[in-house]
Amino acid sequence: MTDHDFDALTREAVRDRLDRVTDPELDRSIVELEYIDAIEIDAGTVTVHLTLPTAWCSPAFAWMMAVDSRTEVEELLAVDRARIYLHEHMHELEINRGVNAGRSFAEAFPDAEDTVDAVRLELDRKARTARQYDAVEALLEAGLDSETIVSLRPTDLERTDGDDQLSIYLSDRAVGVSVPAEPIERYLEKARETGLVDAPTDPLFLTPEGEPIDPEEFELVHRRGRLAQVNMSSQGGICDGLRESRERRLEGASD
Repeated sequence: MTDHDFDALTREAVRDRLDRVTDPELDRSIVELEYIDAIEIDAGTVTVHLTLPTAWCSPAFAWMMAVDSRTEVEELLAVDRARIYLHEHMHELEINRGVNAGRSFAEAFPDAEDTVDAVRLELDRKARTARQYDAVEALLEAGLDSETIVSLRPTDLERTDGDDQLSIYLSDRAVGVSVPAEPIERYLEKARETGLVDAPTDPLFLTPEGEPIDPEEFELVHRRGRLAQVNMSSQGGICDGLRESRERRLEGASD
């Protein structure tokens, strides 16, 4: 590694990588949620300090955020090693030791009932279902009916560079409908990340269990998406309130 590589390593670059890490329960970036307290850079070593809204946040959730943070930061070419330190958490000792030593969750928490992979799988399913709700709502607002929506494939979508809209082509591309790109692409990111939408001809939308949607079951599947979305929004509101309370407490202590 050259000195130039070190010069290119900035807190902004590290923060950009951390912005890809989400709170798995809320499906929101840990940067957006203001979990990051400090980023320290010493040559090729990056140290990230983070604090969650509560000390009793699930150890599996906290572990995932710490591991994902370390993985994302170490993707930067100028980084030799990333160290992640969780603060004010009831399991911070086990998490900090385990994550920075490269141990598995099972090694750090041998008495845990569930594996972290099982927890991640369930939370990914919930996030995908909530994102699908937002994407489908955008299509319904654009005038598409349920039968058309369940028949869509990724190959039906077309994005113009620099445009914030997607074109959806129907009737053998004879008809095009313009819809907002953000909710569709955000859903597709999670669907592809979880391996459910790989090929251009795969069904675009699925049941929470990952099966194609029967047109007659569309309303039921969409309601399940709404429940997932409301649940995440509610949890997010609680976490925002807890974070603001912690910030006020810290401000009061410093006065």
